[in-house]
Amino acid sequence: MIFKLKNISILLAIFLVTSQLSFAQKRDSKKKEDYTSAQLQEAEAYFTEGMKHFMMEDYEKAVPSYQKALEITPDNAGIFYALANNYQKLKEEEKALVFAEKAVQQDPENAIYGELLADLYVRKRKYEQAARVYQNLISQNPTKAEYHVEQAAVYIFDNQYDDALKAYDRAERIMGVNEEITRQKQMVLMKIGKVDDAVKEGEKLVLSDPEEIEFSIDQAELLMSNKQNDKAIPYLEKILKMNPENAQAHVMLAQLYQEKGDIDKCNRELELAFADNNLDATTKARILMGYMGMIKDDKSRETAFNLVKSLVKQNPNDPKSHAIYGDLLLQKGDEKGARDEYVKAARLDKSVNEVWGNIINMDFRLRQVDSAIVHSEEAIEVFPNQSAFWYYNGSAYYQKRNHAKAVESLEEARRLAPEGSDLTQHIYALLGDTYNSLNKHEKSDESYEAALKEDPNNDHVLNNYSYFLSLRKVKLERAAQMAEALVQKHPDNSTYLDTYAWVLYVMKDYKKAKLYLERAVELNKASGVIVEHYGDVLYQLGEKDKAVEQWKKAKTVGTTSSLIDKKIAEMKLIE
Repeated sequence: MIFKLKNISILLAIFLVTSQLSFAQKRDSKKKEDYTSAQLQEAEAYFTEGMKHFMMEDYEKAVPSYQKALEITPDNAGIFYALANNYQKLKEEEKALVFAEKAVQQDPENAIYGELLADLYVRKRKYEQAARVYQNLISQNPTKAEYHVEQAAVYIFDNQYDDALKAYDRAERIMGVNEEITRQKQMVLMKIGKVDDAVKEGEKLVLSDPEEIEFSIDQAELLMSNKQNDKAIPYLEKILKMNPENAQAHVMLAQLYQEKGDIDKCNRELELAFADNNLDATTKARILMGYMGMIKDDKSRETAFNLVKSLVKQNPNDPKSHAIYGDLLLQKGDEKGARDEYVKAARLDKSVNEVWGNIINMDFRLRQVDSAIVHSEEAIEVFPNQSAFWYYNGSAYYQKRNHAKAVESLEEARRLAPEGSDLTQHIYALLGDTYNSLNKHEKSDESYEAALKEDPNNDHVLNNYSYFLSLRKVKLERAAQMAEALVQKHPDNSTYLDTYAWVLYVMKDYKKAKLYLERAVELNKASGVIVEHYGDVLYQLGEKDKAVEQWKKAKTVGTTSSLIDKKIAEMKLIE
């Protein structure tokens, strides 16, 4: 069956084009000597052979056959056209253009030749030439709307917008008001800033078919997007008179009323939209997502909350509904409820990485580190190339003090993180902390330096790096430089003041250290570590009694030092 159809197609094509060849021959005979019957038969044989190759899509083999036919009848428009069409299939558009031009020169009244030539001019971005070809086609076929539309498209490509609009107007006079033409005219008018004219075109389309709701919806959207909200309302109200349950119109009215500050009407329209049982859960969820972006008052928030709650109850297997419910619960301060809804959304659809990110962030905020590990590993299974999930996983393991596992995940996060991203510096910073905990100080220092290369003002790195260097009593000048920069930036941060003071202490600059520790204690008397450090400095400055007094205070408020009892008992500094 297929074989027969294919052969019929070949024979039909051969018949059509050989008819063109014969026609071209008759025209040419007025100017040149007639070809002999034998020549014509030979040319047609070569041409037929070329057409067979063409129909079999063997375009390379078609060329020699056409060329032999052309050698016998060198001014044959049909063969020029066939070669142009063939070279177009071979994507050799320069050659195709040459033969298409020759075909039109030989037979300027043949519309098929002109159409091919115009198309090739457009492909080569020769828009002026293409427009002229279409003008010739239009002069021969003035009532063929397609040519006017194609010419308009060429004018648009060439930024000749006024000419494009005129061409569309001519097409419209032939076809009547037409949606496709109207949309094109509106696009051009909007591009040149003629908003009011674009609106008028939309109104013509609405009047052409008042019962077509989509035309009125589009008109209202056009008006709303151009800040003509008052003009949009009548279109929407007209839609709702014809179809009171049209959810889209209700949603658009809700947006308009929200912008006007009429919250009661806004919420009412939204409730009416959701009463449409034909509106699927996914669409309702999408509407709510847009509505949430408009929420500015508690009443609207409560309306949205009730709508989502109802949506989840009616559609327990819709992941978007659970995700939106999670967003609203988070806004209400219910972090655990929000996390649980995000988990439900992820169980129903694992492919949304934002939901996984929300889940893991909630785990950390709820201080449920074990859950953060489980959820980050689930996310990694779905998104193995997302550096953020590896970072979350490494952060959770670090908090659990499983530093070996933390390093594995953080190194993978580092490998996957986009160069120059904000995440990169945080990965390096945590790697610095983790390697330090493993006593791999060289790697720790390298990580901190890499983090500072990404952001020289990273407070976390400046503090931890300088403090750890002071504890190891290495690179003290570098430590002092970082710690000093930090206190200059944050002069009232007791932790940073303590870090800088301790670097100065290790450098034996006790007087300067005392100044910063006094300020730190003044800001934070509840820090046992800072108070103990202050006692150490006082001891080094010879103020033994005051030092012991500060050590006792440090023990009272709580310090992590294992030496505090011995210091107090022996009344001397023990390091």
